[in-house]
Amino acid sequence: MKRLERYLFRNLLVATLYSTAGLTITIWLSQSLRLIEIVVEAGAPLRLFLWLLLLTVPTFLGIVLPIALVGAILFTYNRMTQDSELVVMRAAGVGPIGLAKPALMLAGGVMALVYALNLWITPAAHRELVRMEYTVRTDYSQLLLREGVFNEVGDRLSVYMRERDGEGNLHGVLIHDSRDPERPITVIGTRAVMVQAEAGARIVVYEGNRQEMERATGKLSQLFFDRYAVDLKVLTDDAHERFPDVRERTTAELLDPPPDALRNERALGQIRAELHHRVVSPFLAMAFTMMAMACLLSGEFNRRGQSGRVALAVLMVVLLQSAALALNSLAARMPAFVPAMYLVPLMAMLPALWVLARGRRGIARRLLPAPGPAR
Repeated sequence: MKRLERYLFRNLLVATLYSTAGLTITIWLSQSLRLIEIVVEAGAPLRLFLWLLLLTVPTFLGIVLPIALVGAILFTYNRMTQDSELVVMRAAGVGPIGLAKPALMLAGGVMALVYALNLWITPAAHRELVRMEYTVRTDYSQLLLREGVFNEVGDRLSVYMRERDGEGNLHGVLIHDSRDPERPITVIGTRAVMVQAEAGARIVVYEGNRQEMERATGKLSQLFFDRYAVDLKVLTDDAHERFPDVRERTTAELLDPPPDALRNERALGQIRAELHHRVVSPFLAMAFTMMAMACLLSGEFNRRGQSGRVALAVLMVVLLQSAALALNSLAARMPAFVPAMYLVPLMAMLPALWVLARGRRGIARRLLPAPGPAR
């Protein structure tokens, strides 16, 4: 790598790291608003909140990196143009492709990193996030119950408590279980505690009564007890019975879908779209870079600035990203849109490469001596 290329590459790398950090922190702040409830209101330990926050990074980093890269490119080359650095480089005979080479090399590195995220890291992070969510719902379920309100802890299962003391005891408990619509059950107790058993989470209620209504006959039966356990298996069974999201599945599972997915046309379409998305989305980094370089390095130097070219590059990046997201959604429902997922980045890169190559020929013509008069 030449000294000039190293200089450009170093500036681009630093700007990319800064823009990636800025976007990551911004998204982290929005994610923390959702996760902070676990710490502030649920009482879960701080280490769990930090772990959940860390797991969110791979889930959006594959999208953030290409955008951060193009932002760094626009900032760096526009600043160098205003400082007349690019003007001097062009006067020294460096063409558009030579100026774009460091950015293209960095885009190649971003592509490799996004591939690693898409194929291995992001699915593992999604799986761990889901597992931790169910861990919170089971291990910290007693902490997720708020005082003085009816807490929906499952499908048709509500728990009310008046207060919780420092030892974790729940006072003034009412549990309404309508999971069996024909036989709804209401349990009232003066005190209760949450316990974990091999079968799942349970609430042990003390000194209360159990009321069961048989809707078919309208008969109400009551049972007074000193100690009664209410099964909250609903909190743990969903983790085993639910259909995994396609983002949680490994690439091997997408290549060889399980039998339950093969029988579900909608799920099969989502798996197919996710697999192609993981393959094609890293190319957006190269497409964004080539479009930005074509906009910034085409044409002659303008002393009034190049805000118009920057705006054009941003508009093209937004349109390409929107098209990629739309095609990913359409491909999940209609397989005919799968080839378009590959064509869109290619259709963006080829014209940009032509513009850069054309600019190189223009510089070569200006540097070559004019032919002398015929003798």
